[in-house]
Amino acid sequence: MAAVRISSRSGLPSLLLYLGIGIALGQDGIFDVKFDNAELTQVIGYAALVVILAEGGLGAKWKEVKPVLPAAAVVSTVGVGISVGITASAAHYLVGLDWRQALIIGAVVSSTDAAAVFSVLRRVPLPPRITGVLEAESGFNDAPVVILVVAFSAAGPVEHWYVLVAEIALELAIGAAIGIAVGWLGSLGLRHVALPASGLYPIAVMAIAVSAYAAGAMAHGSGFLAVYLAAMILGNSKLPHWPATRGFADGLGWLAQIGMFVLLGLLVTPHDLVDDFWPAIVVGLVLTMVARPLSVFLSLAPFRMPAREKVLMSWAGLRGAVPIILATIPMVSGVQGSTRIFNIVFVLVIVYTLIQGPTLPWVANKLNIADDPAEADDLGIESAPLERLRGHLLSVDIPAKSKMHGVEVGELRLPAGAAVTLVVREGTSFVPSPATVLRRGDELLVVATDPVRDRAEERLRAVGEGGKLAGWLGTGSPVANAPGMVGPHGGSAIPQAMKLAKKLGGAGAGAPGNGSGSGTKTSP
Repeated sequence: MAAVRISSRSGLPSLLLYLGIGIALGQDGIFDVKFDNAELTQVIGYAALVVILAEGGLGAKWKEVKPVLPAAAVVSTVGVGISVGITASAAHYLVGLDWRQALIIGAVVSSTDAAAVFSVLRRVPLPPRITGVLEAESGFNDAPVVILVVAFSAAGPVEHWYVLVAEIALELAIGAAIGIAVGWLGSLGLRHVALPASGLYPIAVMAIAVSAYAAGAMAHGSGFLAVYLAAMILGNSKLPHWPATRGFADGLGWLAQIGMFVLLGLLVTPHDLVDDFWPAIVVGLVLTMVARPLSVFLSLAPFRMPAREKVLMSWAGLRGAVPIILATIPMVSGVQGSTRIFNIVFVLVIVYTLIQGPTLPWVANKLNIADDPAEADDLGIESAPLERLRGHLLSVDIPAKSKMHGVEVGELRLPAGAAVTLVVREGTSFVPSPATVLRRGDELLVVATDPVRDRAEERLRAVGEGGKLAGWLGTGSPVANAPGMVGPHGGSAIPQAMKLAKKLGGAGAGAPGNGSGSGTKTSP
């Protein structure tokens, strides 16, 4: 855990720290552990990569990814092809590798690593357009790269390029179809079936995502694309107990990274890296300064994006554990010179991640690329299904920059069948009235019936984004059908919702605090 804190504070991707631990444990290290099982490393690495992709998909916000989806798809396919061609040419003509080895290296290092990228980018507020492209690219480009590396590492000559392209397109299509289907069916089941314990939801979500990988692989499609798309759908489906699920997936992703990086450090033999140091520097220099920028600029040419954003995305193409895992494929396949390929990739990843990672925030600042500080924070909403009562409890956190600050409860205009039943402010809970003014930092308990659960959450998010006039001035979602917060018989919905809350154990009944709210009204 100390390594996690060091990496987050220093800006260095955790990859370097955990690889260092593995190297220290392995050959030429402190404990001199002998480990050379490339096949076991590949199997464990694939399993860890599935978990990492699932965690990345669960954290991807559809509202950020959707507008840039075509751009991300082109960068992760056409861009990968451009990068492979340029990098392989450099490895062949400048380093002297034969074409098969050069193509394998070009394919291996063309995959960016989501874990490495966002361990650094989370410290820099960037526009959603850039983060959306980088995140989707990191999730998408693993699939075509794996197919290319396996094809180049297979025995016999590589098939005609158009046959290879057709195979890649078919595998990606199969993987995408299975991932979307599994994600949609899984989210449908989890939203309509109440599990006996809340702790089962995180396990169920990860199990569904891993099942998508298995189904995609069995159907001869891209399992990596399937797991990422399935996880993305699950992550944007408003599932019950979502914060707990997200935290579980995040912790599982960290565990997978730690185990994978330490194992890769054990596999390498440090004294063998000396001879391949300068070839790795040369290939990495071409990749970083030529191949990556050209792949970004050429593939994004049809899209209207400022040149400075493309420059940042070029520099943000960090390589992490994924290329090192893929470098074990030729070792397992028995490709001649595979050990040298692994060593070159290993050195390249370490050196250029060490250079690019810490300098990425500096580059973003120099390019004057930063997110709009006035943009409202998204609300944190957790849902718990009440199957027997045919209702839902929504726990809503109001963040610091939410425009729900200063809005009265009555001005939320929730649909009939939904009501704010409890407000927790500075550790004190009270039952609000329609005139209670909400503040930043408040936690709300909203009770909603099944038919209006989605509309209630949509309305809450709209007010959080656009304030009390959301829906009237073109901000957020349309105003809910109900003009005010009324119950099904025309009266106040609060007493009716409180009856439901009391059935759950008296939530809010007799809660301390002033029912009218203790704060004065301020502008949102």
